[in-house]
Amino acid sequence: MKIAILFGANSFEHEISIVSAIALKKVLKEELIYIFCDYNRDFYLISTDKITSKRFSSGEYKKDKKLELKKGGFFQKNLMGEKKIAFDTVLNVIHGKDGEDGTISALLDFFDINYIGPRVEASVVSFNKLLTKLYAREFGVKTLEYKTLQKDSKRDLILNYPVIIKPTRLGSSIGISIVKDENELDYALDVAFEFDSQVVIEPFIDGIKEYNLAGCKTDKYNFSIIEEPQKEEFLDFDKKYLDLSRTKRGNEANLSEELTQKIQDSFKKLYEPFFAGSIIRCDFFVLDNEVYINEINPVPGSMANYLFDDFSKTVKELVNYLPNRTKVPPLYRYINKIQAAKGK
Repeated sequence: MKIAILFGANSFEHEISIVSAIALKKVLKEELIYIFCDYNRDFYLISTDKITSKRFSSGEYKKDKKLELKKGGFFQKNLMGEKKIAFDTVLNVIHGKDGEDGTISALLDFFDINYIGPRVEASVVSFNKLLTKLYAREFGVKTLEYKTLQKDSKRDLILNYPVIIKPTRLGSSIGISIVKDENELDYALDVAFEFDSQVVIEPFIDGIKEYNLAGCKTDKYNFSIIEEPQKEEFLDFDKKYLDLSRTKRGNEANLSEELTQKIQDSFKKLYEPFFAGSIIRCDFFVLDNEVYINEINPVPGSMANYLFDDFSKTVKELVNYLPNRTKVPPLYRYINKIQAAKGK
């Protein structure tokens, strides 16, 4: 099996995507090809033996073969016309905008290309923290109480401090701040509004337990271990991604069977049916033995490979359970009926 790792794109999380893609080289046993999307949204075929982070920061990738995305796949121009790049499926490893907001999913669907990753509906819901909360509540998964604020709205908020402020449409802990009193509020909002026009404000509960669970569904649910992340106040950008090339096993939480089942049941409620064909990671809070969703990560960092016993096997199995596309035959039956009724 040959898998095309698609990464990069026009996103605040562009660099994170690069490091995630490189990490997968260590854990996937299948034959890999790398397709890089730069900030200009141009595609390049990167040699697997040449993929280093410096290749992208230096601009050296522009010496690689440029590709065109169109019906059926990615194509490289040559003297004879063009050559289709051969692979069995794409693995979407684009974090943030372009990769998790539905943009690349729509393109891959439109051009009839097989891929592992969130479909458009799943991307739209999970990329937006407010929509995630509404979605979760609709399907019976609890969320912490929250407020939202638009960039141009008045800041006359009545809050019980401390709170945590998050840009609504951004991941990787970018733009997040903990606000301990009213004097810190304006600065934290200014930081968040640098990245988004809307923020979500939640209570910051000191000592709340957090657990991460990744998985996908084939003929059954393939769950990872449940990880208890090691962190301080919260897992900020640097703590999360200075060692992003994670391939070592995560820290498995020591949980009761009852709580493990609650977390897995919450995952199932969130996964179906929107996230079919995806490997996602759900980050949960646990407070007084009740489970709350924090975030749904539809393209998790390093694809959460470090949480699985055999990540390569999980990917290989999922390829056989990707959602079927509905084929629409070109019948023109209604137009033909109208024309026949008019005697034409």
